[in-house]
Amino acid sequence: MPNKSYDAIVIGAGHNGLCLAAYLARAGLSTAIVERRHEEGGGANTEEPVVPGFRFNLHANYMEFFDIIPMIQDFDLESAGLRSIKPENQAGIAFADGRPPVVLHRKDLLDKSHASIARYSKADADTYVELQKRTLDFGPLLGFGIYNPPFPGMDEGQAALVEQLFGDMGLRASDCIKTPKVMIDELFESPEMRALLYRVSVEFGIGVDTAGGAGMIPTALMWMIGNWRLARGGTHTLAKAMSQACYSVGVDLIENTLVDSIIVEDGRAAGVVTRTGEIRANKLVASNADLRQTLNDLVGAEHLPDHWVRRAKNFRYGPSHVLATPMFCLYDAPAYKSARWDPDIDKTFYTVVGFDGPDDTLRYIRDAYSGLLPEPAAGTWVNSLWDATQAPAGRHAATGWYFFPPASDLTAQEWTEVRETYNDRFLARWREFAPNMTRDNVIADRLYTPDQMEKKNYMWEGDFSNGEMSPDQMGLNRPFPEAADYRLHLDGLYLCGPSAYPGGGIHAAPGYNAYKVIAEDLGLPSPVVEERGY
Repeated sequence: MPNKSYDAIVIGAGHNGLCLAAYLARAGLSTAIVERRHEEGGGANTEEPVVPGFRFNLHANYMEFFDIIPMIQDFDLESAGLRSIKPENQAGIAFADGRPPVVLHRKDLLDKSHASIARYSKADADTYVELQKRTLDFGPLLGFGIYNPPFPGMDEGQAALVEQLFGDMGLRASDCIKTPKVMIDELFESPEMRALLYRVSVEFGIGVDTAGGAGMIPTALMWMIGNWRLARGGTHTLAKAMSQACYSVGVDLIENTLVDSIIVEDGRAAGVVTRTGEIRANKLVASNADLRQTLNDLVGAEHLPDHWVRRAKNFRYGPSHVLATPMFCLYDAPAYKSARWDPDIDKTFYTVVGFDGPDDTLRYIRDAYSGLLPEPAAGTWVNSLWDATQAPAGRHAATGWYFFPPASDLTAQEWTEVRETYNDRFLARWREFAPNMTRDNVIADRLYTPDQMEKKNYMWEGDFSNGEMSPDQMGLNRPFPEAADYRLHLDGLYLCGPSAYPGGGIHAAPGYNAYKVIAEDLGLPSPVVEERGY
């Protein structure tokens, strides 16, 4: 360990921990990050776990927030090698019977999106394009919403914004209490469009049956479709660039070091105990670990009021954001039957496979959320179509997300069976949509399941948000009302990971917001840039 004492200690080098540490060090605090694994980034990781040369993002894949992430701008991460690609064809759905696909394009290609949707419904095409146009400049509003600690009235403000932006389209503030499914059904009439948007909604983390999630559909979701990027070289390049930013301002990154407990002295967090000794914190300790681990395991019930212990014990993980990541090393990229109508589907960034209609999508989602292993289907990416560094020359790396039950819903033996069989089952289904997706087209494959994510990344239940995204655990209730401002019960102890607002995703908002709160407490410089407004 370079030192035994720092002003600030950050537990965990996930991208939120890296973000917070960089701002703390830039503000003049001696800062260390203590990471139990051998590398930084957490869910922003890229590996070659199947065949050398084929790179796969094991968690985060599409980067919808790149244009508004403060740290990318404030630390000039492009100078540290961060590069991104924004594919023309953003999202699409193909069909087993070969009927026309629906392909949603970048925001500068809305005429193509309109033509694709209009094959099924001109009204849907008109609605989609209008929503896209009205959210072209939504980025700063979204940024203000997520890059600030939650505040009273935020839900009412979002509802009022929906009515202000879309009132002439028939949307009212009261519509925001509905579920995303109801909002999608009221906006779009064609089964094909509904089947696609149900899945995209869940991919973003808004469960189709979550009451109060409807307001995100015409605002955040419509802004994100058209802004999806992939990181050149894999998602881990973002983590590498963030690490370089930390090094540039003097952060010590202490890897391969597990934190056993947080030192509590006179009612404040005074450092951490690791298996190689103590590291003292003169001013603060911030935890990028999840809520339950931070309070129950690292702090301990003896240092907390009873109701804080109960809150942490009863904090829920999953079923939203519980994923499995398939990895296929391919000779050829998928060639869809639907491409005879529109070849863009063969080169669409995010392609939904396995659903022939909205009922299929709903059944899949509801099964996974109910603890059942759903019939094979996926949202897929073939990143090598845009980034040749992610597969050997002339070959392709295909990945995706299966939504699965939480890790504890299946036994270890059952998860082993899933890993041995589910990819084959999905491949058989994929072949109905893309006939070339035979076993002969697959060089090798592997499946990374929720129980493995729990062990490797401490994503409990395989939930990458480290906490269920439900109304009682969102906004001012995340992780629970007494801790919604990132401050935990002890003086000098803060939460900076996705158990805090606004939750999971590669946006670094919990880390950025935790710095804002710490800056207020310690009189440090504000990170707000006037031009961006947050």
